[in-house]
Amino acid sequence: MALKEQIIENHNEFLESLRHRFLDDERKAALQRFENIGFPTKKDEEYKYTNLKEITEKSYSFFPKESHNITKEQFDQLHLGEEHFDWIVFVNGTLHKELSKISIENAEFLSFNYALNDEKHKEVFDQYFNSIASKDLAFTNLNLAYCKYGFFLKVPKNVVIEKPIHIFYISQNQEENTFYNTRNLLIVEEGAKVEVIESHHNFDSTYVLTNSVTEIFTYPNAKADWHKLQNDNNTSYLIDHTFAKQEKDSLTTVNTFSFGGKLVRNNLDFIHNGQNINSFMNGITIIGKDQLVDHHTAVHHNYPNCESYQNYKGIFDGNAHGVFNGKVFVDKIAQKTNAYQQNNNVLLSEGASIDTKPQLEIFADDVKCSHGCTVGQLNEDALFYLRARGISKKEAQALLLYAFANDAMQNIDIEPLKEKISKLLAEKLEVDIEF
Repeated sequence: MALKEQIIENHNEFLESLRHRFLDDERKAALQRFENIGFPTKKDEEYKYTNLKEITEKSYSFFPKESHNITKEQFDQLHLGEEHFDWIVFVNGTLHKELSKISIENAEFLSFNYALNDEKHKEVFDQYFNSIASKDLAFTNLNLAYCKYGFFLKVPKNVVIEKPIHIFYISQNQEENTFYNTRNLLIVEEGAKVEVIESHHNFDSTYVLTNSVTEIFTYPNAKADWHKLQNDNNTSYLIDHTFAKQEKDSLTTVNTFSFGGKLVRNNLDFIHNGQNINSFMNGITIIGKDQLVDHHTAVHHNYPNCESYQNYKGIFDGNAHGVFNGKVFVDKIAQKTNAYQQNNNVLLSEGASIDTKPQLEIFADDVKCSHGCTVGQLNEDALFYLRARGISKKEAQALLLYAFANDAMQNIDIEPLKEKISKLLAEKLEVDIEF
């Protein structure tokens, strides 16, 4: 049975399995919208370079087994050396406090499933939940229809969360292909600050499809950083939609580091709702074999005197396929906008490919907006320079590629994360680099 038919057929059983039912009407309406829209195909402009048939023609379990046998050694390998961090661990969709380390103070943190059952948070959900996630997209509607797993974090006014928070989503001990719809809601009130790291991990040889939706609200003078570390195995699919709404004088960053996973689609929307906003989007993609990573970004400049920066680097080997589609929209009242967008790519083999399309839609006349993309191979002169100094061809290539990707992670404030990304870069490039 195709996935769409499974989704429709399993929905009533899913609703019956929930303890909370106050979203039933919204879920049913979302399922109807999904049924009308259907999964995107290559005929859709936004998916013309990304074929989802590999995902949508498989069957999945909608009810993952909760039991697991993850060892401490397996879990420790996922860490970044972050003994001074907090971490939240979801295994097979369930929050496991015994694997987590939560010392968050002066902030409201709940698993999404628990928050839905907590009457005192109903008002917050009514105000924020699904208010900026698009209702016109197949996967966001599908997520609303089936979301159950994930977390809710509200950081009150002027509270600074000193420790980064690493969210682990782990799937293990599943005998069937498994479908997760994770949902995250982050609210950072005026003057507050928080940093979140998100990673997904499949320990099984069965396929995992994760459909994730995240909504981020950053209030005046607040700062929210969200880092996506994507290094899953080759039986994992990830469709991610992240929506970030910023108020005046705020700063929000989303960094996306894509190294693993069979097919990864990242959709990122920034919505400006005030002046003097800064938005940063950075990405590093290094993939090979038959992997596909697709980055779709959009920044909506709706007010004057705001800035946005997009810097995405891609390195593709084997038969890997990359996609970058970055959009910047500048409203007619958004004068003094400064928007920068850059996508640079290196192809290491004849079978590798990249489709890149940076776009600007500008309706104001007093702006500084630029975009650009490059697709090429390594600089032969630089390669010769290194080889002339006794460095092997393989090491010289790796060093040049490391330097090429490195500037896309310069705004990472978390040193263990920066070191982890550097090590993953070195591993993917098969070179020894001292940190």
